[in-house]
Amino acid sequence: MAVSGSTKHDSGQRRIRPPGPRPVTVWLLGDQLTPRAASLEGLGPRDCRVLMVESLADAARLPSHKQKIVLEWSAMRHFADELRGLGYEVDHRPGERDLASGLRGHLGEYRPAEVRIMASADHGVAEELAETARAAGASVRILPNNMFICGKDDFARWAEGRKLLRMEDFYHGTRRRTGLLMDGGAPEGGTWNLDRMNRAVPPRGERFPPIPSFEADETTREVMRDVERRFGGHFGRLDGFAWPVTRADAERFLDDFMERRLDLFGPYEDAIVAGERALYHSLISPALNLGLLDPLDVARRAEGRYREGAARLNSVEGFVRQVIGWREFVRGVYATRMPGYIRSNRLGADLPLPVFYWDAGTDMRCVADAIGSLIEHGINHHIQRLMVTGNLALTAGVRPREVNDWYLLAYADAHEWVVTPNVIGMALHADGGIVAAKPYAASAAYIDRMSDLCGGCRYSPRETIGERACPYNALYWDFLARHRERFERIPRMNLVMASLRKRSAVDLADTRRRARSLRSTLRRGGRL
Repeated sequence: MAVSGSTKHDSGQRRIRPPGPRPVTVWLLGDQLTPRAASLEGLGPRDCRVLMVESLADAARLPSHKQKIVLEWSAMRHFADELRGLGYEVDHRPGERDLASGLRGHLGEYRPAEVRIMASADHGVAEELAETARAAGASVRILPNNMFICGKDDFARWAEGRKLLRMEDFYHGTRRRTGLLMDGGAPEGGTWNLDRMNRAVPPRGERFPPIPSFEADETTREVMRDVERRFGGHFGRLDGFAWPVTRADAERFLDDFMERRLDLFGPYEDAIVAGERALYHSLISPALNLGLLDPLDVARRAEGRYREGAARLNSVEGFVRQVIGWREFVRGVYATRMPGYIRSNRLGADLPLPVFYWDAGTDMRCVADAIGSLIEHGINHHIQRLMVTGNLALTAGVRPREVNDWYLLAYADAHEWVVTPNVIGMALHADGGIVAAKPYAASAAYIDRMSDLCGGCRYSPRETIGERACPYNALYWDFLARHRERFERIPRMNLVMASLRKRSAVDLADTRRRARSLRSTLRRGGRL
């Protein structure tokens, strides 16, 4: 078990003022934990003072997973120590009411001539802080966010004039631009996307590599005590917290994935195994989204494993596509479509979020397993998110904003810029097809094929009506029937809609009656 690097966090250090003026304040937000941030470029330790604020309001806005709050605050405190080790003076302000109050306190104490802010990946944050600084008489510079491979303006230029935004087109361009997995002007292996090779189910009894855990140091323990005291009623548990909170530990976490899980990541990336939150997935997204890892460096290291013969191409291509394709694409969609995008509800979904999303109290074994693991660890892999909890919310017709808020609060790696397009666009198709060409809806047959969870479940994946029938089945066919007119116009839905048309009127009526009963139960706050 590794131990995170710092000893005890001394918040009093922010009152120590080295000699010499610091005319520039560099504000670093909680997900900008990199010394390569654009706001620090061209400034040495003697040129600026770094400001970091822990906002109670941000932590309390939603009942966020306690591990998510601890992860960000502990990582911020360790990063403050990292910057001090590089010679920077850091004004770290824990326990502030909100970001604006922390900024006003800093401005009143230090009176910098200029405040530099790197644009937040989340909409409007930097602009609001800039207004606060200007109101206090400070000059402000907002610099473009350089924590992504594709800048916001670059994505906007790529998207301009395109009727449809498709990740695959974007991904090809990023591969060409970066040279990743390229053979001259062609994709390595002759094919851009090797997903067809990545749909296997692990053999029964497969032993997956253990996930590295990092013992909490005194800094992290201090944060854990504070979070439990302030936010003890929030979602999730803290006793299993083992995330890397330093750059060094994040690198060790990544190294372990590269050496022990990358090679088999591809074949089994769409599988679900009871009690396994990772299988061969990397779980690096919390560190990546905080800035403890660099996406281009991560992708190049994965490519290096392929070039060395240590990892198969379909695994490396699938992983690289997640990092430089999908992650960058959803950030671009979010950046260019906000603020209205988050309110999208093109399918008119109107049910409240099911109560068992909070406590895993459902007889649907796949859902209980995913949410139970999430409560315990703050993470699921992408198929659990999309095809278990997301699929249920989609087919039942749960209000997108409620689903979006739940994903935003429940996951340790959650930030609005990445959650919103994945939920509104990919999981719920609430944007009408901006992110995904078709809704990712599935019946119980998919869960049965890709997991080992149906065998021990109260519900049968082979039945559609009756008390033993898996809820996914009736909800799936009812979902298609409710939106028949819309889905008939989507070319990629042709086969599915043809199957709907083949169902007898009596069978479909019985199926939809079962679905209405299930949806009525959810509307009343009941459990499945």
